[in-house]
Amino acid sequence: HLMAYQKLARAYFQLIEVLTHNHTAFLVLRDSATFLHIGTSLETGLKSLDVSISSQCAAAVDSLAAFYFNNIVHGESQTPATQSFVSHIQKNPQIFPSILKTLFEIVLFEDCSNQWSLSRPMLSLILLNEQIYSDLKMQIIASQPAEKQQRLATCFEKLMENVSRTLESKNRDKFTQNLTIFRHDFRAKK
Repeated sequence: HLMAYQKLARAYFQLIEVLTHNHTAFLVLRDSATFLHIGTSLETGLKSLDVSISSQCAAAVDSLAAFYFNNIVHGESQTPATQSFVSHIQKNPQIFPSILKTLFEIVLFEDCSNQWSLSRPMLSLILLNEQIYSDLKMQIIASQPAEKQQRLATCFEKLMENVSRTLESKNRDKFTQNLTIFRHDFRAKK
């Protein structure tokens, strides 16, 4: 298991971050098994207690989700890379929802010192498929004790307040601010 070897894990996730950021088209043109392995390893890395690994994984997920959002959700032309990416997602439809669920679990239930880094892919993943986000939101709320459900539902309502369907910097910053409030309000003892 990769995470048992910290130096190797750091090097691996650094490489994946560079590949997703600078060579996304190359990466998505790999076969589906390779793409799935990269996706699941990124999800594992997000859970790492090593903040540098977790942040690199968040940046890599954001690069992939932003590429999908910009080139497939809002893209005009079909390229071999976009067709390959769509095929990967069709073969593994739970990859992005699973990563988004992991990110919410980390932000809500764990002490994370890299919340800013984690917020970036969260917005990208939410915008990819708002129905999946809505379903996930209901699933997370339902998993909470009855006395916390209403407060969490209210927090979720405020999360997307004044956030538009773009990945522009100002919009990302607004989402990050909302996420900070979301986390604080949920974790506050009331």
